[in-house]
Amino acid sequence: MDREEFIYLLRREAYPEPEEVHRDPNGHLDNHTHPFEVKALVLSGSIDLMFEHQIKTYGPGDIFHLEYEQVHAETYGPQGVHYLAARKQSTF
Repeated sequence: MDREEFIYLLRREAYPEPEEVHRDPNGHLDNHTHPFEVKALVLSGSIDLMFEHQIKTYGPGDIFHLEYEQVHAETYGPQGVHYLAARKQSTF
């Protein structure tokens, strides 16, 4: 998926405008949560997301989704990662 298609998808699903995120090469974040839902499009590099003992790798053109308060860890590839992330506040 490209940037234009992703922004169209976000608007259809009532997400706010995305922000650009850059993470350093070979970086990581241990288990954590976010007080919002995230939908993101990887523009370059790669990110590994670990959920409940499963690891999934996302690269350019891939979309990843994190639920509100979903426990996960992140590892960034040798080129780091650059992605667009839209954060939707919970309606709870």
